[in-house]
Amino acid sequence: MRVKICGLSNVETLNAAVTAGAAYVGFVFFTKSPRHVLVEQARTLAQTVPVGICKVALTVNADDAFLDEMLESVPIDMLQLHGSETPDRVADLRTRYGLPIMKAVGIADADDLPAIADYAQVVDQLLIDAKPPKNADLPGGNGLAFDWRLIAGRRWAVPWMLAGGLRPDNVAEAIRLTGAQQVDVSSGVETTPGIKDEKMIAEFIRAAGGKNGH
Repeated sequence: MRVKICGLSNVETLNAAVTAGAAYVGFVFFTKSPRHVLVEQARTLAQTVPVGICKVALTVNADDAFLDEMLESVPIDMLQLHGSETPDRVADLRTRYGLPIMKAVGIADADDLPAIADYAQVVDQLLIDAKPPKNADLPGGNGLAFDWRLIAGRRWAVPWMLAGGLRPDNVAEAIRLTGAQQVDVSSGVETTPGIKDEKMIAEFIRAAGGKNGH
């Protein structure tokens, strides 16, 4: 089981994620998010991550100018697109930067499932997330789950990761219902929005079965 801890913004919680066995660590570049980090801040954090742990930059409908600046400064291993980027835009970015790309696809009901297959053609990984409520400020990190049975037993052409409303007390059940081999958490290991808890990070990775899984 490979676990991603997303929205890390200080060295203490980053170290907690690394020590507990996270396979991925995520930095959020989205000003509306309480987990937003500046490029310089992310650069400092990313430089401390041991080799073998995937450093992911989460962006939301970012333009090329921002991505150029961020990727020149921050040693990132994967781009996570969490906005309304089209499959064409995803393909363009993959070519432009030569980095693996993970695209978040929001799920509320069965009507949302076909989009997953569309993006599977152009990405390296999929993030299957809960669709945000209408008029939500954030495209993710809202602490919401979707009906996991919608994707039970499904497989796509690329690896995928389960997100949305996962917490230390429900992640094992989510894995059991979906067959996920990778899980992503952000708000589910926070005491207040944007403030991660070192103990909750360790509990989540242990509950997911990801202890020292990298």
